[in-house]
Amino acid sequence: MLQQTPRTFEVDASGEVLDRLVGLHHFISPDLIRQAVRDTGRWNRSDCRLTHEIMLWVVLAMGILTDVPLRQVFKHARRLRKGEPTPPRNTLCKARRRLGVAPLRHLFAQVAQPLATPQTPGGFYQGLRLVGLDGTAYDIPDSPANVKAFGRPRGPRADAAFPQVRKLSLVELGTHAELAFVLKPFWRGETAMVAGLMSHLQKGMLLLWDRNFFSYELWQSLTQKKKVHILARVKCNLVLAPLKELADGSYLAKIYRNAYDRQKDRNGIVVRVIKYTLDDPQRVGHDEEHTLITTLLDAAEHPAVKLVLLYHERWEEELTFDEQKTHQDPPRPGKPTNLRSETPQGVVQEVYALSLGHYVTRALMAQAAATEKLDPDWLSFVGCLRILKCRLPECDSRTPQSWHKWYEAVLWEMSCERVDLKQTPNGPRRYNRVNPRVIKRKMSNWKKKRPEHRNRPPLLKTFAETVVMRE
Repeated sequence: MLQQTPRTFEVDASGEVLDRLVGLHHFISPDLIRQAVRDTGRWNRSDCRLTHEIMLWVVLAMGILTDVPLRQVFKHARRLRKGEPTPPRNTLCKARRRLGVAPLRHLFAQVAQPLATPQTPGGFYQGLRLVGLDGTAYDIPDSPANVKAFGRPRGPRADAAFPQVRKLSLVELGTHAELAFVLKPFWRGETAMVAGLMSHLQKGMLLLWDRNFFSYELWQSLTQKKKVHILARVKCNLVLAPLKELADGSYLAKIYRNAYDRQKDRNGIVVRVIKYTLDDPQRVGHDEEHTLITTLLDAAEHPAVKLVLLYHERWEEELTFDEQKTHQDPPRPGKPTNLRSETPQGVVQEVYALSLGHYVTRALMAQAAATEKLDPDWLSFVGCLRILKCRLPECDSRTPQSWHKWYEAVLWEMSCERVDLKQTPNGPRRYNRVNPRVIKRKMSNWKKKRPEHRNRPPLLKTFAETVVMRE
């Protein structure tokens, strides 16, 4: 007689099913999980073992345990119990599809909040919270569904090897915490995606962005409606006629909606312009004129050189993308793309899971740095992520005291994972770094993969049937 599968999972002493994930409860509490499921209208069948609440935890664990397949993620999340079989992969995939995207989107909105305090080194500039706006693209598996939903970049010679999804993110630069993001097909421009992040920009922020984001309408909306300060690079062909020269070499100018408004001097917005170049041949952009514009108009309070140095904090957002794509979930044998999901819904789920996993790691790093009064940038993301993966199964939640003991030990261990720092008369700092925009391998001797090589029909003959002996 076949043994019937139990309808519910056995829980531990604290009532948890996935009892090896309780270390995450400080940042993602069970109440938030239940609220996300409830507020998005997810209801379980009475005979469902893999409830939406359990699967939400499993998908979140995918964002941290990125190097193992879905079934192994479940095994990592639940302690071994003799006689209890692990749900098969197809059952977990079906439960993941039933969960959908809405609970993850809701949960991310509740969890992802600014981490820096006024005492966090590098988190603020004269009381303004430093945030950055930038985008990246993820290669996703080459499935027909993904190609249809997100598209494949087209090149002069052939289409790209993989479809891509584009992400535009708002990042707190001092802690690398991703506060919000928007996902679109790859062909959507980043400037068209900014509207999806407007609600997350608040008064008291200093927004840094690259030269491709500038538009008169966006500048007007952010400065007049949102009351956000901006420090941005713009293209050198933008007409910025001087109105007033300032003592530090910068000057005041006006930006206009179009050339006719400029000619009539109508609806102009006053900005401060800072032009500079770099005299080090080893630096990217050597001898190139760089143009910054900002809403910080007072040259005495905000010297131009200080703002030039401050603008380069924008690269902290590039490091955030590097942490997520290169270190948290890198391509590897068996996974040649940034993501592994072969359905559009799975792709969006996975991006949210990765962002939540990155946020939790960065939140732990921020607290670990605060305990030692360190700059969060001085801690190694890779080292701290490995500590989280290693120590998460050890968390003892039988009592609040045992949980806090584990948590404090993790913070201490993370505070020891420091990057190499250069000792200077003004104190330790990160080493000078430069990274030319080049790649090691551009061409290949193999033929380019083209549409006729994808989704080929099944073979009609076995290998043995194709063998023909030559006389």
